[in-house]
Amino acid sequence: MEYRRLGKSGLKVSEFSYGSWVTFAKQVDVEPAKEMLSAAYEAGINFFDNAEGYEQGRSELVMGQAIEELGWSRDSYIVSSKVFWGGPKPTQRGLSAKHVTDACHAALRRLRVDYLDLYFCHRPDLDTPIEETVRAMHNLVLQGKVLYWGTSEWSGQQITEAHLVARSCGLTPPTMEQPQYNLFERQKVEADYLPVYPMGLGTTIWSPLASGMLTGKYSEGIPQDSRANLPGYEWIRDRLASADGRAKLDKVRALSQLAGQVGMPVHHLALLWCLQNPNVSTVILGASRLAQLTDNLAALEAKALMTPEVMAAIEAIVDNRPKGPERF
Repeated sequence: MEYRRLGKSGLKVSEFSYGSWVTFAKQVDVEPAKEMLSAAYEAGINFFDNAEGYEQGRSELVMGQAIEELGWSRDSYIVSSKVFWGGPKPTQRGLSAKHVTDACHAALRRLRVDYLDLYFCHRPDLDTPIEETVRAMHNLVLQGKVLYWGTSEWSGQQITEAHLVARSCGLTPPTMEQPQYNLFERQKVEADYLPVYPMGLGTTIWSPLASGMLTGKYSEGIPQDSRANLPGYEWIRDRLASADGRAKLDKVRALSQLAGQVGMPVHHLALLWCLQNPNVSTVILGASRLAQLTDNLAALEAKALMTPEVMAAIEAIVDNRPKGPERF
């Protein structure tokens, strides 16, 4: 495991991290969570991702209890939460100063920690002035409840505006963004954020396997135990059945052939491709079983196989570079 700076901050995050979306409190309870968190930690992962919106906070409850029972020293790991979807009432959602503050306190209780290392605005809130949100985050930083704050799925323009507000008002600017990034989803990371990286932006990318599509498991249909069959995730099944989804599955089959020639499974190829981008600080893994997590971690053993020739061959298959200025 290697470590990268989170943007221009001094914080070093493991190149692979472990997230709880869809799994903790939905497929994974405390005991299996402890098993997987321990395996990740022993492999060198130091960042564990969560959010108030993951199973209505229950994901944080599972992670908080599991980490406490594992007895890790607080200075040895990084934990995050995200704020936006807290509940049905107007004061329980969005990025108002009230909800940003209330959600932080609730996450601290659920995760059983005194401070959050990373705190993300889970989506942009068009009903709240960016200055209000930046000031609320700044106040939490001053109070020692948050060390670094950032955004998730914001546009480059919105992140730039947050930086300008912070600079003009003497407030703490955002450090990181959590965008979706994989072989099929590239616009934000490779084009939209290019003007923002010089400001110090780090990225903690999610869905590196495109909701499982880049594992190859959907190439011959939808397995019964897959995420696409979970209640509430029918959108994955619908996406796979669309014309665009079928075209992407054809590309996955071609990528699988290339991966076999290189000497690795296609999901390892997809994970390592993400790491080739220097603007990626960490790749968030999601796993509901220990064997799945262990398998994904094994991809790191094949980093040397990702040569320029392999990267070019991948690009020839995928053929979807975003239009814009210089890319990696």
